[in-house]
Amino acid sequence: MTSSSSTTIAIVPAFNEEASIGTLVTEIRERYPELDVLVIDDGSADRTSDVARASGAIVLSLPCNLGVGGAVQAGFMYASDRQYDYAVRCDGDGQHPPEVLGDLLAEIRKNEVDLVIGSRHLSDEKYKNTLIRRCGIFGLSWLLTRICRKPATDPTSGLQAFNRPLLYFFARRYPTDYPEPEALALMRRQGYDFSEVAATFRARETGVSSIGDLDTIYYIIKVFLALVVDRARRIDPRYSKENIVEHLS
Repeated sequence: MTSSSSTTIAIVPAFNEEASIGTLVTEIRERYPELDVLVIDDGSADRTSDVARASGAIVLSLPCNLGVGGAVQAGFMYASDRQYDYAVRCDGDGQHPPEVLGDLLAEIRKNEVDLVIGSRHLSDEKYKNTLIRRCGIFGLSWLLTRICRKPATDPTSGLQAFNRPLLYFFARRYPTDYPEPEALALMRRQGYDFSEVAATFRARETGVSSIGDLDTIYYIIKVFLALVVDRARRIDPRYSKENIVEHLS
C-alpha cells in the first residue's frame, strides 16, 4: 500500500532534463495538489534528480540509462506496488502541458477504458512535424487502427493515463525502446480497452529530440516488424484483463 493519501500518481520519465524538469514538476503540483509526482531519472549525467527532488517530486534514480521503455516501466512498478488506482504519464521535456492531465484523468476515472491517450491529431491546432515523421505516424496509425479494431490517431504519444489493472500488467509486461505502439497492440490482445482525447503539445524549450529523420525511418521499420511478429506470439492468459481484475479484487 502507498503511504501517501493520494490515489493517483504522475509518472514523469526524464533524461538530462535539469533545465525543464523543475518547472514541469512545479506546474503539476500547483495545478493538481492531490497528485503524487514521480520522476524517473533515467541515468542522467546532469542534475535532473536534484532539481526534481527540490521541486517536490518523488525521485527514482536509475543507475544507468535504460531508455524510455525501461524508465516508464520502473514508474509502473512503483505505482503498481503501492496500489495507486490511477496514473498519468507525461514526458520530462515539458512538451506535454500539465493542464491536459486533468482531461485524461477525467476520462480514465469513468472506468470505461483502461488507457487514455492524449492525441495531437484530434486537436484543432495542427502539430508541426517533419514530412518523414508525419508519414511514419500516419503509417503506424493505419496499422494499429486495424490491429486494435478502433481508431488510434496518435500511436507514439507519451501523454497517457492508466487504471490500476493496466498498471499491474505494464509493470510486468512492457516493451523496450520506444514502446507506445507495441504496448497499445499488446494490451488490446490481452483484453484491455483505450480511448483518446484531444491534446495540444508545447514546443520543446530546452534540449533537442533524440530521434532524427534517419532514426525515424529505422524506428518505423522496427515497430512495423515488431507489430507483425507480436501477432504471431501466444497470449499469456495470466495477464488477461479478466484475470488481473479478479486478482486485484
